[in-house]
Amino acid sequence: MKLNGNSLDEVLKKEALSDEDIVFLLGLTEPEDCKKLQEAAYKKTTELMGNKVYYRGLIEVSNVCTVDCRYCGIRKDNHGVHRYTLSKEEILEAAMFAAENGYGSICLQAGERNDPKFVSFISDCLREIHRKTVSESLPNSLGITLSLGDQTKEVYEEWAEASGNRQNLRYLARFESSNQELFDFLHNVLHKKSKQLEHRLQCLQWLKECGYQVGTGVMIGIPGQKLEDLCSDIRLYQKLEADMIGMGPYLMSEGGDLKSLGQTENKKLFQLSLNMIAVTRLVMGNINIAAATAMQVLDPQGRETAISYGANVVMPNLTPLQYREGYQLYDKKPGLKDDPETFGLKLEERIQSKGREVGWNLSGSSRKWLNRTGNSQEGYDGKKGAGEQFVVWIKSSES
Repeated sequence: MKLNGNSLDEVLKKEALSDEDIVFLLGLTEPEDCKKLQEAAYKKTTELMGNKVYYRGLIEVSNVCTVDCRYCGIRKDNHGVHRYTLSKEEILEAAMFAAENGYGSICLQAGERNDPKFVSFISDCLREIHRKTVSESLPNSLGITLSLGDQTKEVYEEWAEASGNRQNLRYLARFESSNQELFDFLHNVLHKKSKQLEHRLQCLQWLKECGYQVGTGVMIGIPGQKLEDLCSDIRLYQKLEADMIGMGPYLMSEGGDLKSLGQTENKKLFQLSLNMIAVTRLVMGNINIAAATAMQVLDPQGRETAISYGANVVMPNLTPLQYREGYQLYDKKPGLKDDPETFGLKLEERIQSKGREVGWNLSGSSRKWLNRTGNSQEGYDGKKGAGEQFVVWIKSSES
């Protein structure tokens, strides 16, 4: 395949990709071409990020939500969902499991709420997680990622202070699409304007000002989406100077408001999602990219294949088993019955099959963020139980 006389090999060797290059790479479908893209992204990941994949133990705090995003299975107007909120004790138990089993980092995720009771509850949990997870293996406590929707700058600051560990603090707020029409299509129910793209971008700016490692992302394969839209999404990642990306395929939800539209055929959507991961790695360089659990819906080896295309973060589910059925953002969500006691080790074997190793007891901060802020990353040798402390100094070789 060629683009303007340049072969695929020549495009992949470029230091900077044009918009035309990005659209060209995103549209690859031939197995041989996709393999070349995968190899280029895997190589760049190794060069810039090393060989480790980091665990973020996922704790789905609550499926109570005050907004009505049309694609989502726990949207406010889906009255068929049994609502729940974990107790502080249940959250702490899951966090302690992560800390004691070498995960190094957790993610607290929930439906979107802004009420003072919820804000205080999260602050309380963050303080307790920090207090209880400081140990020889985690001298600065567990790393924390929050994915709790749009809040005020004051709330972001309150949670950052409560975390007790700003050096290992992240926030994931996906903008879903940089195309204003697609954004409105996803978020705005008829006669209800529940979300604004401009406000989501403002929230990302506030998060950066509060010192968070800022994560964002998009849906891939939205009805009506073009390759040029995905290219624009990557350009917005650049403009935002994102430290991490969490993105995945657009999947239908029976509890959503868009099920009549269906979704792209699995094999085609899977390859497009892999291409998006790879091209994002080639363009963005030394950021963290998550291998979305949703990839498993499209292919049994979806998460591991995403790692081979440039992802370096996975999110094993630590939500208590009895609540998982209630937190299905899309249909056929995998892992509803996975036992945390054995799942993390099984996942390690699959990660190793892709030539990677788990960064045990490491928070896995974004190297782009480390470079930008001049921070160092402290951790321990990447084997559970090893007692040798080390400090990795990240030099500003990548902007």
